[in-house]
Amino acid sequence: MAKPKLSKLELQIMEALWTKGPCSVREIQESFPAKKRPAYTTVQTTVYRMETKKALRRTKKIATALIFEASVSRDSAERRLIDDLLGLFGGRSRPIMAHLVESGSLTLEDVRAAEQALLKLEDKEKPE
Repeated sequence: MAKPKLSKLELQIMEALWTKGPCSVREIQESFPAKKRPAYTTVQTTVYRMETKKALRRTKKIATALIFEASVSRDSAERRLIDDLLGLFGGRSRPIMAHLVESGSLTLEDVRAAEQALLKLEDKEKPE
């Protein structure tokens, strides 16, 4: 199944579910910072749309409150975003890496971890 494409608000809703676990719409809405909190009905509508996209699912009902949980992992959502970003650059990662370096967002520890991942990938691809 294809990973659903998520908007910024949808990702914020998913963040609440990934962090807190199963939640009601009210709990999701209250997880937003008070100054930037969307209306309850906005969160509710978005949650129902995300359910249609299969990004989350209903797990149970407590009184009148529906409880939802993420059906897409954080890792899967991050990979989709990164794939979309790379697509904007024609699959080239160098401009993204250059920006991360210039902005100071990429640490030496990040580079070492990437190097280890590349070495593991290289070992897997070697014919035996």
